[in-house]
Amino acid sequence: MEGRLNRPPPGKVEPAAALSEQIRSQAIHIPSIESVDLGGLLSRIGDSRLVLLGEASHGTAEFYEMRARITRELIEKKGFHFVAVEADWPDAAQIDHFVRETRKEPTQELTFSRFPTWMWANRQVANFVQWLRHHNRQADTGDQAVGFFGLDLYSLYSSINAIIGYLEQVDTEAAAVARERYGCLTPWEKDPATYGRVALTRQQLSCEQDVVAMLNMLMQKRLEYSAHDGRRFLDAVSNARLVKNAEHFYRSMYDGSVKSWNLRDQHMFDTLESLLDFHGPDSKAIVWAHNSHLGNAEATEMGSRGEINVGSLCRQRFGETAYLIGFGTHQGTVAAASDWGAPMEVKNIVPSTPDSYERLCHDAGLNAFFLPLRHGEKNLVKELQRPRLERAIGVIYRPETEIASHYFIASLSRQFDEYIWFDKTRAVDALGPEAGKGMPETFPFGL
Repeated sequence: MEGRLNRPPPGKVEPAAALSEQIRSQAIHIPSIESVDLGGLLSRIGDSRLVLLGEASHGTAEFYEMRARITRELIEKKGFHFVAVEADWPDAAQIDHFVRETRKEPTQELTFSRFPTWMWANRQVANFVQWLRHHNRQADTGDQAVGFFGLDLYSLYSSINAIIGYLEQVDTEAAAVARERYGCLTPWEKDPATYGRVALTRQQLSCEQDVVAMLNMLMQKRLEYSAHDGRRFLDAVSNARLVKNAEHFYRSMYDGSVKSWNLRDQHMFDTLESLLDFHGPDSKAIVWAHNSHLGNAEATEMGSRGEINVGSLCRQRFGETAYLIGFGTHQGTVAAASDWGAPMEVKNIVPSTPDSYERLCHDAGLNAFFLPLRHGEKNLVKELQRPRLERAIGVIYRPETEIASHYFIASLSRQFDEYIWFDKTRAVDALGPEAGKGMPETFPFGL
């Protein structure tokens, strides 16, 4: 994650050692992920409608395991209705079928086969998915089963195929129209980014009108289609919305990173809102995504660049009924690649840099803890508003350019309502193409 590193303004600053000691005194120790009592956290979450569970990397086992533990208790003790994750809609739909047991015939479709496969095809997620399937078997009706949905927009062609497959079963004439309209994008299936560049240089007319018309056609037949099966229509229209936004996203990639970032996070937020609408006015959602998507962008240098994210949009739309939880670590190992599309590696995490929030937490001397921020001690919360460096590791990790590539300025207690710390962490256990010897190759159906 690149970003300009503006140092905090001068002023009276609490010495780092004293601040770490304050963190230690206010931290709630986590003896282990499975044994820790989450009663206090659930009390602080209160009646929140949305709980956003972040991660400081896309490849750290403890982040996934703690999110799963918290999610299980939110479902069992507070009646949350669905989980929405930073994953492609069609892939997550396969998991949704699995956990709700709604597919009548087995499928050979690969799930989470696009880079980075390990982000969702890992043992930690698989364990949660199996738990959710078991939990849903206790539901009285299918509508009471907890769903699993994807928010991201990279699945352009998988979504097109899903729409056409749906229409072939409910409206063959509309399916023929869909094939013709989406045919505009077919030549670019292997490299949709090339479509964006070609459309931008006007070597080819944009496919925008075709994909918008297709979404409008589905919406016009909303009552007719949803009368047969509301969930299948939700899937189809969500894929159509994704195709429209993905087409715009690939064209925007060459207009600058801020515009493409904002389009992506706006799509994820809009998808989340549509899921809440579908599940009803009393529905409650849990979101899993990177800290950079779920922490309030207005409290980071992202906001100063004009970037929005799911966290800032949730704060604007849902206010205090959205509870934002961030995660962090000091050192250990992480699953990541050196370049986009490169093989996954298990890499050593460079110990956190001085002047960072991570170093403050490390120096607190606890192996793992919760740090309440919305409900925290006022003096500490005020000190943690002071801008400092914060680390973000995505699917790419470049330790050789650690500071320039993976640190940005943030105000921690404005960014999150709670912070969860694991001092030393380990890489996720990958499945699928990245699996080690003895691991199943399909997910979740090969488990």
